[in-house]
Parts: sequence; C-alpha cells; structure tokens
Amino acid sequence: MTRPPAVLAASLAILALSSVSALALDAASAPTGVVSQAAPARGLTTPLEAFGHEVGADYRLITYSQFERYLQTLAGQSDRMKLLEIGKSSEGRTQYLSVVSSPQNLANIDRYQEIARRLAKAEGVSEAEARALAAEGKAVVWIDGGLHSTETVPPQALIAALYEWLTAEDAEARRILDDVVILFAPLNPDGWELVSTWYMRNEDPLKREYASIPRLYQKYVGHDNNRDYYLSAMTETTNVNRQFFREWFPQIIYNHHQTAPAGTVVFMPPFRDPFNYNYDPLVMSTLSEVGAAMHSRLIEEGKPGSTMRSGANYSTWNNGMERSVTYFHNAVGLLTEITGHPTPSQISLIPDNQLPRNDLPLPVAPQTWRFAQSIEYSQSINRAVLNYASRNKDRVLFNIWRMGQNAIDKGNADTWRVTPSAIDAMNAAAGENARRVDPALYESVLRDPARRDPRGYVIPADQADLPTAVAFLNSLIKTGVDVERATRAFTIGAKTYPAGSYVVKTAQAYRPHVLDMFEPQDHPHDLQYPGGPPKLPYDATGYTLAMQMGVQFDRILDGFEAPTERVADVMAPPPGRIEGNGRAGWLIDHAPINGYVLTNRLLAAGVPVFWQEGETRAGRQTLAPGALWIPADDKARPIVEAAVRDLGLNAHAVACAPGGERIALKPVRVGLVDRYGGSMASGWTQWMLEQFEYPFEVIYPQRLDAGDLNKDFDVLVFASDMIPADLSAAAQREQPAPDSIPAEYRGWLGHITAEKTVPQIDAFARAGGSVVTIGSAHRLAAAMGAPVQDVLRGADGKPVASTDFFIPGAVMQTEVDNSRPLTFGAPSRMNVFFNRNAGFRPAGEGASMVRYPQQVEVSSGWAIGADKLSGADAVLDLEHGEGRVIVLGPDVVNRAQARASSRLLFNALFYGPAVTGADD
Repeated sequence: MTRPPAVLAASLAILALSSVSALALDAASAPTGVVSQAAPARGLTTPLEAFGHEVGADYRLITYSQFERYLQTLAGQSDRMKLLEIGKSSEGRTQYLSVVSSPQNLANIDRYQEIARRLAKAEGVSEAEARALAAEGKAVVWIDGGLHSTETVPPQALIAALYEWLTAEDAEARRILDDVVILFAPLNPDGWELVSTWYMRNEDPLKREYASIPRLYQKYVGHDNNRDYYLSAMTETTNVNRQFFREWFPQIIYNHHQTAPAGTVVFMPPFRDPFNYNYDPLVMSTLSEVGAAMHSRLIEEGKPGSTMRSGANYSTWNNGMERSVTYFHNAVGLLTEITGHPTPSQISLIPDNQLPRNDLPLPVAPQTWRFAQSIEYSQSINRAVLNYASRNKDRVLFNIWRMGQNAIDKGNADTWRVTPSAIDAMNAAAGENARRVDPALYESVLRDPARRDPRGYVIPADQADLPTAVAFLNSLIKTGVDVERATRAFTIGAKTYPAGSYVVKTAQAYRPHVLDMFEPQDHPHDLQYPGGPPKLPYDATGYTLAMQMGVQFDRILDGFEAPTERVADVMAPPPGRIEGNGRAGWLIDHAPINGYVLTNRLLAAGVPVFWQEGETRAGRQTLAPGALWIPADDKARPIVEAAVRDLGLNAHAVACAPGGERIALKPVRVGLVDRYGGSMASGWTQWMLEQFEYPFEVIYPQRLDAGDLNKDFDVLVFASDMIPADLSAAAQREQPAPDSIPAEYRGWLGHITAEKTVPQIDAFARAGGSVVTIGSAHRLAAAMGAPVQDVLRGADGKPVASTDFFIPGAVMQTEVDNSRPLTFGAPSRMNVFFNRNAGFRPAGEGASMVRYPQQVEVSSGWAIGADKLSGADAVLDLEHGEGRVIVLGPDVVNRAQARASSRLLFNALFYGPAVTGADD
C-alpha cells in the first residue's frame, strides 16, 4: 500500500518559528513531565509552512533547536499528541518524547501505560489476567532517530514521521492509531544540533558537509552512545532506559540508523548469528516476523534494495546497543541501516548484489540517490512496523507477559542454558563416538548439577569496594532490574551475610539481562570456514559487567529466601563510618575506588595526603599497602567526614601517625590528549576523570609539538585509540584546511607524528614527566625507545595471524602484585578488558606487577590462542630519564565499564609525579 498524499507532502525547513510555547515542566522536576497537550485543532502547521522546504530537500538539514520549536507548536495544535520531557542531554538540552495515538487512547493513556508495565514485569499476573489485559491494552511502539548524528536520515525522517501520524486519515492509519501508542523520540539532541548547524554553515550548498565536524557528536562518547545501554553511564542513555524499562515498557523498539551496505538501500532484520544464549527464543522468532513485514512492505510498494542477515555484519550478541538491550528485556529491538545524504549520493554497482537471493530479494539498480527517497523508505518501514503491531496487538502484549513469566518460572527452578562450552564438554565426553552420541550424555553433561543457572546473586555488604558494587547495582536498576537489600543478617548454606547486603534474584521478568550482567559470555568459535580465520564479531564478545567492575558476588544455585526490601531507585553508597577516637589523623583503605575522589578533594584544598607503602595497623585491622594517611587539621576534617557520609568510605581515626615508608602525593597537572574530530577513548577517559574529580586539560597535537610540556603538565595520558600503527607524518589522515573551519577549532588540528611529536614527549618524560599509555597506545612507548616488547608480534615485527591469536573484546584474568604503588588497592586476581591489545615481555627483574597467568584464563568472551599471553606482563612501569613511562596494556577504561582496572590509571596519575620530584 502506498502512503497517502498528505505524507508525501510532509516537509521540514530551517526558518525559525515566530512563537514558542512555554515549557510546563521545570528542569529540576521529575524525570518525565508533560510539556503540552492541546485541544483538537482543524489544521496543523505543516513542515513546509514551518520551515520552508520539503522533507528530504537536497542540501538541507534542520537543527534540533528548530525541531524543538516545531514540536511545541504541534503539541499546541494536535489532539493526537502528548509531549513529554524525559530529561536533559549532556550539554543541557531537553530530550522529548512525543506520545502519539488516537484522542481516545490519550485520554486513557495512564491506564494503557499501567497495562504495559504489568504485562512486561509479569509479577503477580496470572495467564487469564494477562490475556484480559492484552485485549484491553494498546501495543506500545518506540520509534527514534538521531542517535548517531552524522547519520542524518533518521532525525530528519523522525520529523516527517511525527507530522504523518498527527495528520494521516487513511483507514490503515486510523486503525493503527486506535490500536497502538507510538513513542517518537530524538536520542541525541546535542549531536543533532552540532551536525545540522555544521552542515548548514556554508551558504554555498555545494560546499556543505559534516565530515569535518571538530568534536564528537555526543559529548564524551560519540558513536559509543550506542554501546552504553547496559552501563547507562550517559545521561541520554539513562533517560531512554527509564522510558524503556521503568515508564512505558514498549513491546517493539525501532532504532533508525544508516548507512546501508554498498549496492543496497537499507539493511533490516533478521540478523546473522550468533544470538545470545540468555534471552527468550520468542524474541528472535518475533523479530523475524517483524523483519519479514518490513521487507514485504517495501517490496509491495516497489521499493527495491532491502537486505538482511548475511547482507551485513550485524548480530544480536552484545547487550550494549539500544536495540539489543531490548532482547534481554523481552522486547523486539529493530535496527535499520539506510542509505542517504542531504548532498545527493550514489547507489554503487556491486555485481553480486544484482542477483536476487533470500537475503536480498529485490535488488536495486545503481543510481543517483536523493535524500527524499530515504525519507520515503523510512516512512514505509515505520508503517510496516506499526501495522504489524496493530494487526498483532493482543499477541505482542500477551507475549511480553509470556516471556516475563517464562523468566520468573525459570528463576524458580533448576535450569541450564546450552552454550558452546557445554557442547564442547559433550563432544569431549563422546570421544571417538561423536557421530553416535549416547543420549545419556544429555543428562550427565547438559544437565550436570554444577552447570545449573543461579537462582540469584548475593552482593555482600562487607566487600572491599562497596561503593563500586552499588554503582554496578545502579546500572541494573536503571535498566529495570529488581534489586533487594537485606534488612538484617541472613544465612545461605554455610555463609552468613551482613545486613545491608544486596540480593538480585533471577525469578524476575528481566532475568536474561541479570544473567548477562553476572555470568560469563560464552561466544561460539565462529570461523569463516573450518580451519580459517575468525568472523569478525559485531562488538565485544565478552563484557560481563560485574566482572569488569570487580564486584564481589556469590552465585546461589538453590532456592533461597532472605529478609529483604526492594530498592526503589538508584542509590547513593551507604554511609561509611569513622572508627576510633584518635586525633592524629585518619587511615583509609586504598581498595574503595571513591578514595580517589577524596584524595583529589584533599589535594585541591591544600591538605597533605600520603600512601603508606607497607601494611598498616588501624585499630584491630591491618590495612593492605597503599592505605591513605591524612594528618589531622581543620581543613581535612570536614572533607574526610563528608567523604565518609557521601562516598561510603570507612576511616580510622588514629591516635598517632603510622610508621613505615610513605609516598607524599601532590596535586597533578594532567594533560589528556585528544585530536580534531574527537577520540571516543579519550572521551570516555575524560568522563572518568571528571567523575573522580581529577583536574586535567584536554590538549591536542599542536600543543605537544610546541614542546616545553613540563611547564604545564606533570602527566600526559594517551587513550587506547590515540596512537596509530604508523606514526609517520605521511600516513596521517587528511584534515580540513585551517581556513575552512572556525578559528576556535584550528588549534585542534594536527597529528601525533614520529618526526615532530614523539621527540617532544620523550623530552617531557626525560625531564621528569610521566607518560601514561592505555591499551594500543603502548605504540607510543615503543616509539620513545622504551623497552616495550609485544609478545603478540613475531620476530619480523608483524602481528600474529588471526588464525593463531584473536581476542576481539573479552574479559581476561590477571595476577596482581598489589604491594606496588601502581597496583595499590587491587585484588590479587583482577579481571581486565582485552581488545586487540598487547602482552609484554618482562622489562626487568622484579618488574612484573600485573601479568597474565601461566594458565591463561578467559573470564568472559571468545579467544583464539590465548595461551600466547602466558606469563606476559599486562602493565609496565619504566623509568625514562628523570621521569616515567607507564604502559597499561589492557583497556583499563573500556567505555567506563572496567572499574576494577581503572584504579591502575588513577594510581598512575598520582604515582609518577609523586616519585619523580616534578615541580608542582
């Protein structure tokens, strides 16, 4: 069915609206608030009237601020729309949600929202009640745009879609509006504003482009805003997760993206294998149904060029993306990747893509492609999804209950997930009889009692770093998981847990997400062909958040009860305590990561802070090496007391200063290196430094090349993607000409090169500065002449072939000597995130402090040839002239998830300046 003429006439523009409705919700109020809901109006302001050009007009992009004004105008005119504020962006812009349905549905929207909640959570809802609620309720479908802001089709199409569904009067549209509540959401206001403004800054349309934008299109994280959905660190992600799993509970979530694979128009589901073994299979079968409806709609309308599965690399394994986190919450997550650009583009000729096949049923001819065509395709796909939801309203509502109830039932019984390692164990047990496997092995191997799924997890309140455990639990709460807190001590088996311990049971609707955050990911051995190289996974294969954050927890395999109360919302760390009455000062254990916040506050106030080099007695306790010693004075006391109260730290007030050697800390001047266009790894590092209150300055290659770095900095930090494999000037990417960009960004241009930059960094270190490299930035240390030898390179200097070694994002176990300043506070065995990183040959006798075990352990994910890391160092601390080069081999930041190993970075920032005697 073709779309009605009213939709084809939908339009956008960049003319400012003359009047703007006042916002009804103050920014400091609740996370979700009504901006406006109007009485019905005869006519709505069309996009053409508002902006002056048609939807998808060549060389035109509308900014977010213009869209915001149009949103408020429509909300004041339409009885099909309820406009909500759902939070603020990282730069302070408002995120909106447009709730669109029939006027009758909007009049009862609270009831339909409650039905969606009860069915999604399933708790206390019988099957008969679920069927009745499904019949009464309305399907809830989320449609968004603009997450990746240089993907310009989705945000522009979002405006066209909103106008379409506020004005469409055809029979299909009226039925959909009666059956469905549509949630239209812009995801990245800041990036939308940046990219559109940058594109439109040139008066000459032929010079318009956004390839040269100077910074990340979402503050801190850029493209990684679609990798944050289980951690929920960014404000934008948290705002969206709240709508998904705590407010609206949509059964279908459609995340628009671009660009399409070459020679096609749009990639749509279904996706390629592997899928994740934690979620309900009904998610995948329903996803295939919706995907079929999407492809069929385009083909019915004569719109060629849609591809699926093998047409692209997208899978459903990793939990971090917006559309994939939904699978772990029993919802159907859709991703489309469409072609298109405001500057006319080309559909290329790929000969193989002219031959129809299951995954590309109707090929598209090579041609010039217009922006408006992409908008039209997007509208058709929206219609396909919404029509599916309407035609299957009762099913999608009932099935989200069914999956939630399945999860609750599994959490109350002995269950086993079948994963690749279980199949490997079965094949090993079968031995030479692999072609005729004894059926008894199903019970003895796949139903081995030791392989049971947990009934729940207990996070003890007396663990070394409780504030980090609370941060982990907050990530669960943000994604709708039910967390409970013990009101008194309780015992399970032979172990007693103190009051205040936390319990996460798997008998809840979002059990798949719970398992995915606690249990190892067991990725299949996925090769391009037997004996061949591995297939590149879409993202990290192992990412278990509890492991990355270093949370201590117990897996409880049998049913259990505990005296608990449900946690209502995200939590502050429980207040710590001050033990003892001494007046000489305070000792604080180095293990809680919030200690770095306290240290930075004390140093900022001019208060002395020390690290005790050996073990230290504090009352009846012995604190491990690295304990903070804070001599008492009037400025220190309120800072320490506030940290105990707000940061969850325990302090020991002692009567006399501790003995033993100590390291005097000093305020550090940190230079965090970035580049024009922005580094996501540097952005994540910036976010972490801000969270832990480190003073720092973002600097660029021109500043490095200028030299005299010791004048301004004590430490230079190079994040994992900052150093290319080839540092020669000739190998660097082309950048815009200085006179083609605003003057404020010209100082950001430049490259880190072997010829000009490395000598200045080398001089900085030799004069007493500290150079800290993370992950693949270890290449810089080698370029400086430091003794960095990568065990993953052959005698010829070339990397080991992927058939022999391949770890594309996995959690690895390390052994730690935590008596060293760089490792103070770390456990003796620590998980690190390894993503195409390095292992190092020991740099000298006794130099090893973090190493991979002789028997290498993959804690979570997929690894080929992991034994090549056997005994290799993961961290190097190298003297370099009067200064230091500190090489942190793993990605100790990893999208702000790797808190267990982030302490290595935090220690490095203080340690180098403290021991080199660099000037304050």
